[in-house]
Amino acid sequence: MALKKSELYSSLWASCDELRGGMDASQYKDYVLVFLFIKYISDKYADQKYAPITIPKGASFADMVALKGKPDIGDQINKKVIGPLAKENKLSDMPDFDDSAKLGSGKEKVDRLTNLIAIFENPALDFSKNRADGDDILGDAYEYLMRHFATESGKSKGQFYTPAEVSRIMAQILNIANAKVTTDTTVYDPTCGSGSLLLKVGEAAKIKPTLYGQEKDSATSSLARMNMFLHNNPTALITQGNTIADPKFLNGNNLKQFDYIVANPPFSDKRWSTGIDPSSDPFGRFATFGIPPAKQGDYAYLLHIVRSLKSTGIGACILPHGVLFRGNAEGDIRKNLITKNGCYIKGIIGLPANLFYGTGIPACIIVIDKKEAFARKGIFMIDASQGYMKDGPKNRLRDQDIHKIVDIFNNQIEFPKYSRFVPLSEIEKNDYNLNLPRYIDSQVTEDQQDIEAHLKGGIPKADIDALAKYWDICPKIKTSLFKEIRPGYFKLTVDKSEIKSAIFGHHEFKNFIASMNSHFEEWKIKTAKALKKLEVHFHPKDEIKKLSEDLLLHYENKPLIDAYDIYQHLMNYWATTLSDDFYLISADGWKANTYRIMEKDKKGKEKDKGWTCDLIPKNLIIAKYFSNEQANMDKVNANLELLTSQITEMEEEHGGEEGAFSELEKVNKANATARLKEIAKDKSAKEEAEILKKYIALCEEESELKKQVKELETALDEKTLNQYPKLKETDIKNLVVDDKWMATLDKDIHGELDRVSQTLTSRIKELAERYDSALPDLLKDVSLFELKVNKHLEKMGFLWN
Repeated sequence: MALKKSELYSSLWASCDELRGGMDASQYKDYVLVFLFIKYISDKYADQKYAPITIPKGASFADMVALKGKPDIGDQINKKVIGPLAKENKLSDMPDFDDSAKLGSGKEKVDRLTNLIAIFENPALDFSKNRADGDDILGDAYEYLMRHFATESGKSKGQFYTPAEVSRIMAQILNIANAKVTTDTTVYDPTCGSGSLLLKVGEAAKIKPTLYGQEKDSATSSLARMNMFLHNNPTALITQGNTIADPKFLNGNNLKQFDYIVANPPFSDKRWSTGIDPSSDPFGRFATFGIPPAKQGDYAYLLHIVRSLKSTGIGACILPHGVLFRGNAEGDIRKNLITKNGCYIKGIIGLPANLFYGTGIPACIIVIDKKEAFARKGIFMIDASQGYMKDGPKNRLRDQDIHKIVDIFNNQIEFPKYSRFVPLSEIEKNDYNLNLPRYIDSQVTEDQQDIEAHLKGGIPKADIDALAKYWDICPKIKTSLFKEIRPGYFKLTVDKSEIKSAIFGHHEFKNFIASMNSHFEEWKIKTAKALKKLEVHFHPKDEIKKLSEDLLLHYENKPLIDAYDIYQHLMNYWATTLSDDFYLISADGWKANTYRIMEKDKKGKEKDKGWTCDLIPKNLIIAKYFSNEQANMDKVNANLELLTSQITEMEEEHGGEEGAFSELEKVNKANATARLKEIAKDKSAKEEAEILKKYIALCEEESELKKQVKELETALDEKTLNQYPKLKETDIKNLVVDDKWMATLDKDIHGELDRVSQTLTSRIKELAERYDSALPDLLKDVSLFELKVNKHLEKMGFLWN
């Protein structure tokens, strides 16, 4: 049976547990990824005659397995595996597997490395048939590991990784997926880190382009080379060196030029000019547009990109927001990029703060496009700073945020408070300051207070009209809820507590809900039919892309519903459940396999924790085939809860110092029975005895019901387990697609409709309460209260003037 992706991730992350303690994440990531690399190339290229990587004899993963438990395991891994691999494939700065300071000494080191090897022996980690179409489990597992490494590394050491969500945006706004790409098409990252951004762009293309990357840090550049192999890009060219001082990709004495360039350079690099004289740069990077400040290297990297792009090239670079508005030398460079040789800047995308692992400051993506520079009449700007979710200590872009940015940028759609095509004439008037707030007001409109409404009462017409999107769909609800009391001001026709029921009960709203339900039903029927046709070895990522795009399109321009919110519900479900289900079906077909849940206790002994089925949970089988048995058990459970409540009430009622249970050391059936025997012949304790008898009887009844519930649970569990082998493929498809997937999405999308009605209800109630009491009424109330207080004071002998 296929292993769930989520379990695979957990298994890989468990390998990190073996290394924690002796080093931080920025260090143990190197050990884990080297293991992953060796396992991958051993599975993928072992014994291949013309393999793109050389695996010396004795340096495969199988040879590492043979070292398990040996007292000199660390030294042997270095000498027999790591050393030869590094030498043959020009890999430098490989981690030391015999480092006692990091891995421990003696038995601790032996056990740690042995356990690490054992984790990678998992049969699910068989990469011999790894697909190269971006749908392989390895790629996702790598992203999972890199995100966790970057999160745990902290501010100072998390810069080796560009968040996958940002990489996806950059890959898609370059529009490489729709370009005529061949193997001669070139993609370059001058500050490639571990290669994640470069790889994302390569994966977006229909045909693999040739990838080029340069990284200053030696260990990270080796990691990038390994990652190219891990993602089936063995021909990628990764070099080590300082891109500004010593660029490695040259065409004679000039910089090599590329079709596409992406970069996430170090923010505000204060040492960018070390090793060069910018005024006489041999590659002419600063001659046309200007020299960046000595202590502010952001534009040095951007100008390197500009110089390295072909005349038809397009690039995207992540930089801090300061590059958009800082003056002096940077202001001159910014102006020159817009006015000299046409306008090189095609677009700017402002991102939320705290996205990146090396810094918490907000950043932007600057898109450079040389091809249409002279024809360009303006710059397309997006302020996406408000679209994100919290993810632990960092912010994170959701699928809907990514999709919205890409859709709006690629289609140049102007959206209020979000995006604008800003004419060059307007930018010139602002002295070429590109700070986004100058052009896009993304702030939430402040709620206005109406002074007349506070003085005289009534809800202002302007506030009611601001809810126009609701009245456009349900105009009669508006007239049924509000009545004009004077020109421009209205009062509610229903009590505030009845607003929700008035909206829900109105025939217009009922018709709206019915139409939206019908709209989803239409998509559900069509989609369920298609999903039931999925066969073994389908590509889950292709399927979810098709599914999600279809859902987004289905809800496009629907009233009161944001199509991207609907899309996000599907993507959330993909992340939690649908992904595992798709991969299980892709691997095994429509099979509902049950298995035992075995857990190890502290002593390492396995315990049976019951059984489960990943594809079809127990509750679906019970609801479909054993609803009567479940209803009967629910009834007994309800009786048990009622009885338990009665027992609790008795314990509280008679548990005081003078209560019937005051003599009991602990209130339970055993102690109550013992106490009853003690006072059996004591006539003065007759009342206490009656209470104890009633309590004991309730405890016995509770015990009997618990036994009954246990028997019913066991019987239902057995019936449920026995039902799985009886399921036909059609039954499995109906249960999974209709009762699991579609039922969940139906519930989530209904939640969006509830949110619509709740938002309208809350706003109307807020307005009603705000202007409920006019100032004269409040003054009258104050006067009455003052009169009452004065009377009380007078009675107490005080005179208040």
